[in-house]
Amino acid sequence: MLELRDVTGGYGRITILNGTSFTIPKASITTIIGPNGAGKSTVFKAIFGLLSIHSGQILLDGEDVTRRTPAEMIARGVTYVPQGRNVVPQLSVYHNLELGGITSRDQARVKRRIEEVMDQFQILREFKDRKAIELSGGQQKQLEVARALLLDPKLMLIDEPSIGLSPNIVQEVFQTLIRLRDLGVTILMVEQNAKAALAMSDYGIVLELGQTRMHDRADKLLKDPRVGQLFLGGHVEETV
Repeated sequence: MLELRDVTGGYGRITILNGTSFTIPKASITTIIGPNGAGKSTVFKAIFGLLSIHSGQILLDGEDVTRRTPAEMIARGVTYVPQGRNVVPQLSVYHNLELGGITSRDQARVKRRIEEVMDQFQILREFKDRKAIELSGGQQKQLEVARALLLDPKLMLIDEPSIGLSPNIVQEVFQTLIRLRDLGVTILMVEQNAKAALAMSDYGIVLELGQTRMHDRADKLLKDPRVGQLFLGGHVEETV
């Protein structure tokens, strides 16, 4: 589905990605972990066309999309849920959802998709006429994820979905991502709660100083003592 080949890039003269390489299989969940400043969110911006790429390639289904714009990436079935709150506070929940399909020419289909998405997020249906600013932080994050689903993405980039959410809501979001994966959507996620994220993922990537240090099945990374000590809060069982 997605491949990065020795990607370097950053902001102005500051280089953040230093030859990042990895592949993401179709219909899988992959979580990127690493220390602050490792370049985790920067990878997403590079993929989505929000960052200047100095060298290297980004391939989507074998097509070079290295310097595509966000609009072009959306047209290719890529959606991006960034960190923080990214709703329009004075608009209703329903109108925020409509914004997710604003680029579609088939608005009747968008309305049908809104109904389908609200079936997955019942709290949004209940509060569909409320202003987004009246929702809790967790409810706003659910709204962001729901909005990203409207155009049936084949690849979803989701950055730190657990920020500001209670453990129960985090698990609801994770279960939604698992359902999407089972429907064929490829998920690439950055998550501060590394242990919980790897536990529900198929693959994991350890990023450090803008380079891929480890890339393996998530269950193997969870058992790796190096990963346990550095990123998972202490000792984990060593592999045999």
